Formats: sequence, structure tokens, C-alpha cells
Amino acid sequence: MAVSYMDYASPNAQFTYDLRNNVFYKKDNQNFILALSISQLNTLGNSSLLDIYLSTGNIIEPHTHQNATELVYLISGGAVVSIINPFTKELHHYPLGPGQVANVPQGWWHYEVASEDNTHLLAIFDAPVPEFIPGSDVLRLTPASLLARTYCLNEEKVQEAFAPIKTTVVIGPPSDCKIRKEEKAVIHHVEEHYTKHYKPYEPNGQHVQRNMIGNGWKYSNDIEM
Repeated sequence: MAVSYMDYASPNAQFTYDLRNNVFYKKDNQNFILALSISQLNTLGNSSLLDIYLSTGNIIEPHTHQNATELVYLISGGAVVSIINPFTKELHHYPLGPGQVANVPQGWWHYEVASEDNTHLLAIFDAPVPEFIPGSDVLRLTPASLLARTYCLNEEKVQEAFAPIKTTVVIGPPSDCKIRKEEKAVIHHVEEHYTKHYKPYEPNGQHVQRNMIGNGWKYSNDIEM
């Protein structure tokens, strides 16, 4: 239990709260996040949570929590929690079914993809207020010229690719996303990949072979519990 200097006898001590009163982010009626931290419930101590609702193919964008470990618990539906292990330089995918969890250590890059409609996730943190660094902010705020120079890329193409990212995304794709016809097949492939290829963890599930991606980082859908 965290050390607390809260005066629990104070008339201002709060012991209950309705999360519906604190919407952290809302994309639409099927995709939104409710939040609870010490700012809403002052007796909470060193913990907090996000109550997450998603429909198929929606994504909690790649991000980090620089001040907290995150325990993701799936209440209903289906989701895949993806994590980059900075020590092994491997990308792992952890499919969850109801009642299953995935743990994301503090500061690790990760994201969640809903593989079913009516997906309900609970993200629990060991910090009174979880901090959040989203990938959309990193991409839109880093100058295209710097990215091009650093990674030997075409600056015009980098600028064109990231130009639509005008604000923090949180739940992607953005509701105003306009997909070109030639890109729709790619989007469909990604959604099909997560909804059909990744199945919830089974205690006796088989080990899946690892493959290499990109610049040598390993890609894995091992289910390691």
C-alpha cells in the first residue's frame, strides 16, 4: 500500500465516484475512454485506471506511460495488446479474451487493437495520475526535415505522410479519416489480421515461430504468460 497523507476523517474525503462523469476521450458512442485518478477520487492513493470501450478495428494508438506500469484486463469482447520489448528489441502481440490480462512495464511502447465489437478493457496503473506520450504527437511535432535527415528519407514524402495528423489521435483511425481507394485493401488486411489471426490465449496453446521485420527487430505473436 502506498504511503498516504490523506486525512480520511476529513469531510472532503471521497470514497466513491461515477466514471461516466469524467470522459478522457470520445471518438463516438462505441469508442471512448473514461478515466479515474486521484483528481476525481482523492482517497485513491497510488493507483488509477482507464475504462476503455472499442469496436472492431479501432486502435488505442501507440504510446508510452512514462510514470506507470499498465495492467490491461479484458472484461468483454476481444483485443490484442502489442508491446515492444526494449531489451530484446522484439515486438510481441498478446491476444486477450474475457478475464485475461497483459502487463506493460513502465515506459514501454505499446498499443491495443480491438478484434471484436463491444470490447471493454480496464487499464490499471500504479500511479495516482497516469502520464501519456502518444505516437501521434511524436510524429506531428518532430520536424519532417529532421526525420528525413536522421533516417535518410525523402522530406517531401515524410511531410505528406504525416500532414493529416493535426492533433493527438488517442483512438485511431480518426473519425474524419479519408482513405484513398488504393489504401482500403491495406486497411482491410490489417483489420482481418487482428480479428482472425490473433486468438485469445489458451493455457495449452502452441508456440508460434518468430519472424523478422523491418530493420531486424523480431516480430512475434508468442503468447508468453
